[in-house]
Amino acid sequence: MAVSIGLRPNETTDRFALLEFKRLISDDPYGLLNSWNDSQHHCRWQGVTCGSRHQRVKALNLSGMSLYGSISPHIGNLSFMKIIQLQENKFHGEIPQEVGNLFRLRYLNLSRNTLTGEIPVNLSSCHELRVLSLFRNGLEGKIPPELGYLKKLVILYLFTNNLTGEIPRSFGNISSLTIFSVGYNNLEGNLPNEFAILTNLSFFSIGKNKLSGIIPPSIYNNSAIRIFSITSNFFNGSLPADIDLTLPNVQQLEFYDNYFYGNVPSSVANLSKLEIFEIGENNFEGQVPTNLGNLPSLWLLNIEANFFGRNSDGDLSFILSLTNCSNLQELAFDSNNFGGELPNVFSNFSSRLTQFFMGENHISGTIPLGFGSLANLFALSMADNAFTGFIPSDFGKLEKLQLLNLRENQFSGQIPLFLCNITSLYDLDLSNNRYRALMFCHVKHQKKTTRRDSSSVISTVDKILRVSYHELYRATEGFSSANLIGSGSFGLVYKGQLIQHADRLVAVKVLEVQKNGASKSFKAECRALRNIRHRNLVSLLTYCSSIDSEGHEFKALVYEYMENGNLDSWLHPETSDETTRSRNLNLFQRLNVAINVASALHYLHHQCEVTIVHCDIKPSNILLDNDLVARVGDFGLARLIANTTISSSEEGTSGAIAIKGSIGYAAPEYGMGLHVSTQGDVYSYGILLLQMFTGKRPTDDMFMDGLDLRSYVEKALPDQVFKIVDHSLLSEGNGIREVVGHGELNNDDKKMECLTSILKIGVKCSATLPNDRMHMNEVVRKLHLIRDYFASDKINSADLDIS
Repeated sequence: MAVSIGLRPNETTDRFALLEFKRLISDDPYGLLNSWNDSQHHCRWQGVTCGSRHQRVKALNLSGMSLYGSISPHIGNLSFMKIIQLQENKFHGEIPQEVGNLFRLRYLNLSRNTLTGEIPVNLSSCHELRVLSLFRNGLEGKIPPELGYLKKLVILYLFTNNLTGEIPRSFGNISSLTIFSVGYNNLEGNLPNEFAILTNLSFFSIGKNKLSGIIPPSIYNNSAIRIFSITSNFFNGSLPADIDLTLPNVQQLEFYDNYFYGNVPSSVANLSKLEIFEIGENNFEGQVPTNLGNLPSLWLLNIEANFFGRNSDGDLSFILSLTNCSNLQELAFDSNNFGGELPNVFSNFSSRLTQFFMGENHISGTIPLGFGSLANLFALSMADNAFTGFIPSDFGKLEKLQLLNLRENQFSGQIPLFLCNITSLYDLDLSNNRYRALMFCHVKHQKKTTRRDSSSVISTVDKILRVSYHELYRATEGFSSANLIGSGSFGLVYKGQLIQHADRLVAVKVLEVQKNGASKSFKAECRALRNIRHRNLVSLLTYCSSIDSEGHEFKALVYEYMENGNLDSWLHPETSDETTRSRNLNLFQRLNVAINVASALHYLHHQCEVTIVHCDIKPSNILLDNDLVARVGDFGLARLIANTTISSSEEGTSGAIAIKGSIGYAAPEYGMGLHVSTQGDVYSYGILLLQMFTGKRPTDDMFMDGLDLRSYVEKALPDQVFKIVDHSLLSEGNGIREVVGHGELNNDDKKMECLTSILKIGVKCSATLPNDRMHMNEVVRKLHLIRDYFASDKINSADLDIS
């Protein structure tokens, strides 16, 4: 019952603004806003804080409540507002310009939403702002230089968006700035000299952009910096010789994947607080300083893929001092030019060491004893060296070891049986040695690899599988048409057998290369894709970026091979193909496939570090393994191709919208030039779902004159479904009387209820307007409910309603 509440005029303004904010929230799963009603003063509404004296709204905290909707411009009328916390919700649309009216605002956090559009320029009017956090959204355009007027700003988080342009020089005016984080965008240009003025800057992170040039020497001269991360850009130059004097308090130096060159100065060892030193994938050379053991806090040292060493004795002297690094957990010096033998010091190494990679060098001799003392080691690669002798017996003590790669060496004798006792071992590669026999446990453990998440291992796939153009040429018999198993927007796919990798069957996708000079970003994107692991995604094993036999640029992706082919061949078998003509997926199997694909999309959209939009969901990109579990292929390729083969300046648009799916499956908004989005994938999934259960392609000849697959299904819902579903699903013995779970299915009405509910989901997902489509987490939940209802009598049919 409403109650009369006496409000002063200014309080009425606040109340109205809050109600307008609520009005644009279309989904409130936790009922947070139920308290926002006439029964109490708005200062008592959940998430609202008012000043004790004037009863004006000063803080709004609705973080982490999964609210879905857009942010009302009326929020700009809350003139006493100091704190806005709307992070970790599902807000979409643009940030209202009216936020710039909040001249008292000190804290604005809109991170982890799906906001789009540009950063409002008039945020620069919020002169009291201390914290601006907009990370993990879909913001685009340039960073407004006017933000440099925020003289009291302390923290700026803009990472993981789609921002372009250069880093504004005006940020040099914000002397109070301590945290500057703009990584995972598409920023270009040089790093402004003005950043050298920011003497309070302690956290500096600009990785995963397209920045270039030399780091201005004056920027290194900042004793306040703790975190200095510039990974995966195009920076070059050398490290300053006096880095210990200019960055005395630095804890993390992350220069990975750039073009730095020269020697590593020995003064690095004087950085007593250094915890992470990551300079892999550069052009450093010479010898590694032998005094790195002076770094007591060091826990990650990654110098892989450089030109260190001279393939001679003494190259590995730096290892001796690392015994003093008692906190060392991750060590990688693979893919260099190190020669000589390993020193016998590993029994003195940090027992905290978990990852150790030294592959692809020229290290010789036998493996010394001592590795058995590394009790926490779970990944060890010594592949592609010149080791001889036997595997030391103390390897059997490595009870936590999950990955052991010793391929391409000269080990001999019998393969030791003690490796079978390492029950945690799931990836073992002893190929291309001189062993006299193989052992069963090698196969047994390796079968587990597809179900394990190896994303925490430093460049794991590089150590497991590295292939050249010539290997792929041989594996596919010269890219023979007899081995051609698919084609699509990105290139041709061949079946291959890697002779040098235990005859492993793979699928080789040869990309159509349109632009030279993009190998760096190609490798960076591939490294990111390889770390994405889900049981319903086709695993990317490795990649090849090289030159073919005619001197042309060659790029290929190598995937695990799926024996059962793609979903399209199951839904629409070729009548001339004896092997596919008689096979069919029953209702329960199709429902499982639908759940598998939905789960994969939910993972790509919401559970990856960076949101991945697939852009081309269709049956031919859904592969089936031996158990008919669906795996989504080609994920991440839209971004990969756009970032490595298309010049944004030439196309007049961002590469992210260059690949927009296939005819019949592409979202209608893509035809209007809009950027790709997760909702575009939802549309494609909806069409896929309708195709799976009607047996009709969206490009079928019957669809013309305004009739399409979606409207065809929508007109039949709910009473005429039996007329449009794939008739094979209605036939006896095709799932209707199969034993599934605990009971026998013998109810045609139950089957029709399930089909109706599934098709409703397909129609809802393929709605014309993106905001009208379902979210993938809801799709997964509903499909699981339908499957449970189909398989048992414990679910109420009312729960299947798709509104």
